[in-house]
Amino acid sequence: MTGPPPRPHRIALADDQAIVRAGLRALLERQGIDVVFEADDGRELVERLAAAPVDVVLSDIRMPVMDGIAAVRALRERGDATPVLLLTTFDDSELPLQAAEAGAQGFLLKDATPPDLYDAIVRVAAGETLLQPVSTLPVRTRYQYHDDNPPSERFSQREIAILRLIAGGYSNREIARAMFLAEGTVKNYVSSILDKLDTRDRTRAVLKAITLRVI
Repeated sequence: MTGPPPRPHRIALADDQAIVRAGLRALLERQGIDVVFEADDGRELVERLAAAPVDVVLSDIRMPVMDGIAAVRALRERGDATPVLLLTTFDDSELPLQAAEAGAQGFLLKDATPPDLYDAIVRVAAGETLLQPVSTLPVRTRYQYHDDNPPSERFSQREIAILRLIAGGYSNREIARAMFLAEGTVKNYVSSILDKLDTRDRTRAVLKAITLRVI
């Protein structure tokens, strides 16, 4: 006789960019993780955690009002030991040290693969610490454009519009309906967008597009 299925991990998600939150929420929910609430800065995160406890906090480091590291410090000062996994796109060797000193349990680049992100959440929820220094040189190399054209000039206005809908969690069929296009046409646009961003994953494409200021 088998017991009840394990309860999904419950997380709080903090990032000042709504598009990033939408992409991460869609990714995490597809992996069976329950996003209890979202916050757009560290202060809101700290305030809402008092009334809505979670298993893990997934937070950007760079946010207005109160950044991710300051939010971790505020949580620890009030005795809240909720594990915190900090996300960043920045190449800064001091960040892991600052995160550890503040009391964070994890540090991960936003370019991490979906399985790596899921694994990090599970491990941090289980009490592990993931604060090893991370080299972002391969990421920066992949993101670099080797000509004088701004990244946005590589994308048509229609591609940018489709990228924004992808960021909102729209499927190809929903994008087709919203833009009055055939679904096959949308698939072709999405393939072109993924090729230009050098990725086969829609969520990572959105995060990369934001990093490159395409959207």
